Amino acid sequence: MTEHHFPCDQCGADMRFDPAAAQMVCDHCGHTEKMTEPGPWGGAIAELDFEAAVAETLSAAEMEDTRVSSCPNCAAQVEFGPDVHATECPFCATPVVTDTGTQRRIKPKGVAPFVLDEPAARAAMTEWLGKLWFAPNGLQDYARKGRRMQGIYVPYWTFDADTKTQYRGERGTVYYETRTVMRDGKPETQQVQKIRWTPRAGRVARFFDDVLVLASRALPKSYTDALEPWDLGRLEPYTPEYLAGFLAEGYTVALPEGFDEARVKMDRIIERDVKFDIGGDRQRILAMETDVRDVTFKHVLLPVWSAAYKYRGKSYRFVVNGQSGQVRGERPWSAVKIAIAVVLGLVVAAGLGYVIAQNQ
Repeated sequence: MTEHHFPCDQCGADMRFDPAAAQMVCDHCGHTEKMTEPGPWGGAIAELDFEAAVAETLSAAEMEDTRVSSCPNCAAQVEFGPDVHATECPFCATPVVTDTGTQRRIKPKGVAPFVLDEPAARAAMTEWLGKLWFAPNGLQDYARKGRRMQGIYVPYWTFDADTKTQYRGERGTVYYETRTVMRDGKPETQQVQKIRWTPRAGRVARFFDDVLVLASRALPKSYTDALEPWDLGRLEPYTPEYLAGFLAEGYTVALPEGFDEARVKMDRIIERDVKFDIGGDRQRILAMETDVRDVTFKHVLLPVWSAAYKYRGKSYRFVVNGQSGQVRGERPWSAVKIAIAVVLGLVVAAGLGYVIAQNQ
């Protein structure tokens, strides 16, 4: 992770981006500053050519050198500033020490600023904890009084692509045949479903816009998937002011690997398009051949509140969508509550069994 610093013009203290006010704020003297206005393209976020990036021929302006070390526990890419030699992983609270090397990386093109501030994220977390069954007593208070939540911009790839798919398949039409069968010595009429298959072939086309792929492995995919959907309409052209007071994680999923995952998402949608084009009551796809052209991409940062806390010697972590407040995380279980629930269940089952036996 790397943290950006912007000194206050009034007192020299570090300013931060305030999600509630959508501007830069100095907590020391209260001075505020408006965000940097969009560039000459009116705030549009430029796409980059995928083939050029794979061939490592992107312009130097699209690249940057960063000092990076991997967290030994969760594999998050921790980026260090020039004067930082050790820090703590915000995803799992593991100490991380920098190495001496640098890495060449693709710069972010867009950022979705935080909408929720830390108190709002903490309130969402507390509400989520309150809904957990069999959680230990006092867990809410422990987590609420625990360490400060950390705002992190998590890396994602977005992909655009123009696709044309030729297919062969079969259309199934449902019809019914009437049959007479004997049941208990009497004739009975039945309707039997049949399917008539006819060959189909054709072409479908679709332009994909902003297929989103997580570019980090620091958190389980089940966590990040549960944070969706993201409002990509809130993306702003990247400017480091949005990162003031927050951390930004480096990507660990390489661009080609990210595109492979994007293709899986695209293929699912193309398959749905093909079935719609085949029509009928049932569909069979025998072959599909997709031509993918004009692939472009963006490296974007999306806002996540994260915290790692310890409860009775074991570490737990959770994340909150910095736009919507959706929460996902690990939770401890109360062995006492589970045991009590099991005993009560057995008592209720025994009571019901006794009542039924008496009635019989």
